[in-house]
Amino acid sequence: MAEYKITYKTNSNIVYSCKYHVVWCPKYRRDVLVDGADVRLREIIQEVCRETSSEILEFEIMPDSVHLLVEVDPQFGIHNVIKRIKGRSSRILRQEFRWCRTRLPSLWTNSYFVSTVGGAPLEVIKQYIEQQKSV
Repeated sequence: MAEYKITYKTNSNIVYSCKYHVVWCPKYRRDVLVDGADVRLREIIQEVCRETSSEILEFEIMPDSVHLLVEVDPQFGIHNVIKRIKGRSSRILRQEFRWCRTRLPSLWTNSYFVSTVGGAPLEVIKQYIEQQKSV
């Protein structure tokens, strides 16, 4: 079994290592993240993560789902990061891509999956996310 080194981040008053695997889908699992919407969503996710000082470790956007491996400051919280990503991306993608408005009453489902990475080797999680493209 390969060993890996845990890296820690700091902010003004805490030292942390909080990595999450997050998955969410468009409403009704429709294939709407295509024809440029996927590229625009990638930009929005990167923008929100920069603003929240979250580090994207890996992510894939499929036509019907998003997989994200991200490290988040625990004082900000994973829920707030995902809430910002989903809120902003829903507004922007529905403005810029007509089919996101006409095919769905809202872009995202209310729910999402989140799991702490904990002691799992990051390379295993990254490999899993990369492989989702071919599933």
